[in-house]
Amino acid sequence: MAWALVPVVLGVLHASGVLPLQLLERLEHLVYDVRLRLTLPHTLDERIVIIDIDESSLERVGRWPWSRDKMAAFTTELFERQGVSVVGFDLVFAEADDSSGLKSLQQLSRGPLKDDARFAGEVDRLVPELDFDARFASALDTQNAVLGYYFTSDRDGKGRGALPAPVFTPQQLGDSALRATEWNGYGSNIDVLARAAPAAGFFNAMADADGLVRALPLLAEYQGRYYESLALAVYRSLLGGADLMPAFASAEADVGERRILRGIALRHAGGRAFLPVDDQLATLVPYRGSGGPLGGSFRYVSAADVLTGQLAAGSLRGKVALVGTTAVGLQDLRATPVGRTYPGVETHANVLSGFLDGKAIYRPDYGPAYDVVQMMVAGLLLAFSLPLLGAGQALLLGGVVFAALVGLNGWLYLGFGLALPLASALAVVLLVTALDMAYGYLTESRTKRGLAQLFGTYVPPELVDEMLLAPERYSMQAASRELTVMFCDMRGFTAMSERMEPVQLQALLNDIFSRLTQAIRAQRGTIDKYMGDCVMAFWGAPVPTPQHAALAVRAALDMVKSVKLLNTQHRASGLPEIGIGIGLNTGSMCVGDMGSDIRRSYTVIGDAVNLGSRLEGLCKVYGVEIVASEATRMQAPGFVWQELDRVRVKGKEDAVAIFCPLGEPGALTQDQKSQLDQWHQALASLRAQDWAACDTQLEALCAAAPENPLLAWYRERLAQLRVLPYQPNWDGATRFDTK
Repeated sequence: MAWALVPVVLGVLHASGVLPLQLLERLEHLVYDVRLRLTLPHTLDERIVIIDIDESSLERVGRWPWSRDKMAAFTTELFERQGVSVVGFDLVFAEADDSSGLKSLQQLSRGPLKDDARFAGEVDRLVPELDFDARFASALDTQNAVLGYYFTSDRDGKGRGALPAPVFTPQQLGDSALRATEWNGYGSNIDVLARAAPAAGFFNAMADADGLVRALPLLAEYQGRYYESLALAVYRSLLGGADLMPAFASAEADVGERRILRGIALRHAGGRAFLPVDDQLATLVPYRGSGGPLGGSFRYVSAADVLTGQLAAGSLRGKVALVGTTAVGLQDLRATPVGRTYPGVETHANVLSGFLDGKAIYRPDYGPAYDVVQMMVAGLLLAFSLPLLGAGQALLLGGVVFAALVGLNGWLYLGFGLALPLASALAVVLLVTALDMAYGYLTESRTKRGLAQLFGTYVPPELVDEMLLAPERYSMQAASRELTVMFCDMRGFTAMSERMEPVQLQALLNDIFSRLTQAIRAQRGTIDKYMGDCVMAFWGAPVPTPQHAALAVRAALDMVKSVKLLNTQHRASGLPEIGIGIGLNTGSMCVGDMGSDIRRSYTVIGDAVNLGSRLEGLCKVYGVEIVASEATRMQAPGFVWQELDRVRVKGKEDAVAIFCPLGEPGALTQDQKSQLDQWHQALASLRAQDWAACDTQLEALCAAAPENPLLAWYRERLAQLRVLPYQPNWDGATRFDTK
């Protein structure tokens, strides 16, 4: 099965990077997103609170950016009155605040009013009050605050504002380079704020090719130096300024060689922590929920409530506060696997939450090698095993391998935070299994299709499907087998055909036959033929069915119900009603393909078949819809039976007991059961030639069911019998000399 190895080879080439396939990359993202959404905790992390510059804040306080004196009051409120432990700003303050008018006053004091000493002195006195940047810087100074900034990549490579000190320099790394995302520009905070805040972190996200943010870089490279992210800077501040140390995959490297960073080690007063990263020095965002104020992952507090002092003092004590925005106009909403308008500040909150829990999700550097191994193991196992198995077993093995890959991947993801590739391996499993199925169909199903063509005319499709599982067991050769045969004839059809137009009659007949055929096929019956207004069917061939008698009885009862429902519809629409008579017999019959060279059919013949036809004719005599032989009744004990009579039909000298099925035991009411007992007593009295007792019992039954044709027929018969002398050897059978 060399062709089955093609998906394996393509998958290995993709995983190893030799032949990247965009479709598999998209599928990998899809699988990751599904796994992420299925494992979201949907729980509230009370340690982190998001201070939201929301639409309400903009309406109440004013458009953004707010003046720095308000930011100073905002920061003071968070630290002094609310008692937060750390404040991280998912914002950048890149321009000086001149909204106080101080700059204009100073220009006047140095220009047109430079000789006015009183004016100059008044300006100097107002500087502490009107220098809003200095006031904000003072509020940040000595506090556990982390400012935000961002890196850019463009042709100009411009830098604006003041960058914080890098966490790693080439000298600290032994002149080795890390595999990190490189940037050539940045936008940071003005110098006075950058010097006042003890820490700062970049808030860049990493969007994949489909535009979704699945990861955040923990370190970024700018001019050979490495800077920390906002989440990492906040985490370090929370730990009291923990020291960072690189944890390399290899101990040594040549100067300038890019080394693989396995993770970031933090050493602090409380111990050590380790943050794993992927080959881009990023960590996957461990999303907790759908995001936003209603997402239930983090508590959102309106920034206006903080600024105006509406929160009770100490409401946020000990919390980590991240300041960000959900206002659409401020453009910090991101597309993520768990939400298309996800607040950017909450992505950092999720990463920080994972740090606090000691949990991280990352793609290890050995992911491609793992992918190659799992594809080769799964693909080769299926490629060499599937051709040896049947269709059902092959599908089962493919399903087991598929489930094993998913289970192993999920275990590594939930237990160890490893986001290992899965989509390519699953695609290989599906393709190899599908190719095996197609190959089996194209090269091994000729015999099965021939069998389907041979029996499809006679046998319901569902039985043909069973036959196709083992086609060698079936043939058209005649054989003697015990089966159950059914004859169903329509009552009143001849008179109806005389009053209806041919097209209308055709439509009516087709509708009736369709309903009867559905009932027969639903119980695994084989349609033998349609004969005018009669249907012939049998059970037990070509597929052996031990319960053929019970299935035939159930089909007959369903046919009676279907005709009654049809008559209800006919009465409503003014169409004529119909009746049916069904004869059932079980016995040995010859079954096979029979006929002439011109036309043949798969049918049954024999004495038992003839008796079934005779029993169908007795339905008119006894006024019932179904007449079954004693042989059928004995093989279908799960029904309630009413004995009708003992009869000698034309062509048979032995008396045959005949019965009518009334339904399953639970279908009869207590009155019906009582009447059935009375009936059997009346029948016993008649056979004992106790005419008086029989007459009394029939009178009681007629009072309860005056229109029952069976009772009327027996009353006429009783009138004929009671004038005859007593017959010691009489068996109570009725003789019928016509077909």
